[in-house]
Amino acid sequence: EEERLIAENNAHPEYFPQAVTVASLADITAARAMVDKIYMDPKILDYILDIVFATRPMHHAGLSERQQESHLEDLVPLIQYGASPRATIALVLAAKALAFMEGRAYVIPQDVKEAAHDVLRHRIILSYEAEAENLSVDNVITRILEELKTP
Repeated sequence: EEERLIAENNAHPEYFPQAVTVASLADITAARAMVDKIYMDPKILDYILDIVFATRPMHHAGLSERQQESHLEDLVPLIQYGASPRATIALVLAAKALAFMEGRAYVIPQDVKEAAHDVLRHRIILSYEAEAENLSVDNVITRILEELKTP
């Protein structure tokens, strides 16, 4: 009945929702320029690289010295394909954008953690073993974030 009412009240060709401008192109361009100026400490960039490298089982040797004692061996059979270098770029930009939206001129590790799932979720392909264990990509990302040391 509810759906019937929705259809009867809204399915009219003359009814078109009007888009309302909330930001101009100049506003968006200015915001992007400000995001580009957000400071990211080299240790946080290393942390981002470590997160992305942790998604690549064959490249765990490329982890930073800080993460060499991380126990990521359990992830090796769970990931068929890890994130590409574009994931690194996206994670840097997303972390900077989150810092900007929080009104900060610098990135903190929490910005990286908050962006990680959204940035990496579609960039990691799990193995059949992970699927057999009913693990999701989010589970694997969470395990990576829990295992790596935060700067």
